[in-house]
Amino acid sequence: MMPLSAINDLFGAILPANAFYAAKLGKCLTVESLKEFESRVPFTTKDELAADHEAHPPYGSNLTYPLKRYTRFHQTSGTRGNPMAWLDDSAGWDWVLKSWQWVWDKAGATPGDSAFFPFSFGPFIGFWSAFEAATEMGIRAIPGGGLSSENRLRMMERHRPGFIACTPTYALHLANIGKEMALPVDVLGVEALVVCGEPGGSIPEVRERIQREWNARVVDHHGMTETGPVTVSDPQNPEVLRISHQAYHAEVIKTGSGTHVAPGEVGELVLTTLGRYGSPLIRYRTGDLVRPVAVEGEGPGAFGLHGGIIGRADDMVVVRGVNLYPSAIEAVVRGLDGIGEYLVEVDERGALPEVSLIAEMLEGQSVESELEARLRAVFSMRIPVRAVRPGDLPGHEVKAKRWKVIR
Repeated sequence: MMPLSAINDLFGAILPANAFYAAKLGKCLTVESLKEFESRVPFTTKDELAADHEAHPPYGSNLTYPLKRYTRFHQTSGTRGNPMAWLDDSAGWDWVLKSWQWVWDKAGATPGDSAFFPFSFGPFIGFWSAFEAATEMGIRAIPGGGLSSENRLRMMERHRPGFIACTPTYALHLANIGKEMALPVDVLGVEALVVCGEPGGSIPEVRERIQREWNARVVDHHGMTETGPVTVSDPQNPEVLRISHQAYHAEVIKTGSGTHVAPGEVGELVLTTLGRYGSPLIRYRTGDLVRPVAVEGEGPGAFGLHGGIIGRADDMVVVRGVNLYPSAIEAVVRGLDGIGEYLVEVDERGALPEVSLIAEMLEGQSVESELEARLRAVFSMRIPVRAVRPGDLPGHEVKAKRWKVIR
């Protein structure tokens, strides 16, 4: 379906029943062109959604159908404010699963394969959608919730799944645990790790380290509770994330003006969900900073994201005129062996922000001086590094929180 037809179908399906968008857009709406859509239809922001949830607890007014029709409950992570509940009816949930099956297909998974899920299931959508999408397409899905990392590795040793779904951080953590157990993960027979929740899968240094540890491919993926599964690594070029253009109308805008960026420029990803009628999003400002590039084999106007998710619009810190993104720090840290967890501290109490880094040195390693030197070479500033012992910093099974702002 062409994007314009899908957008008008979306309007016809949700208006005027959806109170949130009826108030924003009017009771009836059609557009004659994508240019009209992008000039006439306002953005939706996370702050708007949060305010709507506060005004209409507990689910907000962005619901197209009566409450009794909704069968799935999920919740945002709350890393930037209070968690928001998100509901899906059965048709919307099927649309989410089809989007995840597109991810599995691009990752090379086929019916008869097996996939391991080393996390405890909670209200976060990614766990449930990845698992259920796998089972629907004939992949044997092995849950690893409620287990220690050691026991998860023993399960993998016994059942030998071809695929693993986890964060980049947890993939590296499992590799370190395996070394401590004398069970190297590169002998477990894993074909590919589908990583998400953090930008590491599209950072060459992180991706290459995971692939080296596991002797397996890394497939990056990203999505959000509010939107569903959005991207997956281009099978021919791991530097680029492919967007599911059949499921989303995607734009990239300048964060200040809201105008579209040129190919190759960094901007904020904006998404319209084309099939999640029960809880839709129209021109949703995701806060994700990306670099759009042309891709082959897609329709007119389609693009991919070079370098994956570069960072968050609200995560960037300017220190002495230098823009610091979490992904840039991650690339430097993961370019060195011998480092476990790390924490970046940004002290904003003085006239100018100061940045320092705390890093766990794995047993027998002492690379803090080399890390300081690499940080200085990349960012042209001194970023002090303090070494701590393994286990001194909190581990992360889901989304890692490695930036601490002191105000």
